[in-house]
Amino acid sequence: MSFQAYLDNAEKQTGITPRGFLDLASGKNLTKHGEIVTWLKTEHGLGHGHATAIARLVTKGPEFVAEHHTEGVLHLDGVAARG
Repeated sequence: MSFQAYLDNAEKQTGITPRGFLDLASGKNLTKHGEIVTWLKTEHGLGHGHATAIARLVTKGPEFVAEHHTEGVLHLDGVAARG
């Protein structure tokens, strides 16, 4: 499964876009990978793989993820925005 697919599936499960998760994590001052994964699993019901992908997005940032995991293309505003 591609990195973007993990983000898209997490959005489908929760209704929260990748950018939304970035904002929520920032609002909670979550910066450590493990604490982000735990938060995503407990409060949002995500599985480990999806939580790990979002945690990487939060800790490394969108630019890093785009460069290293999605061949330069990363969609943060949700599946519907790509319409």
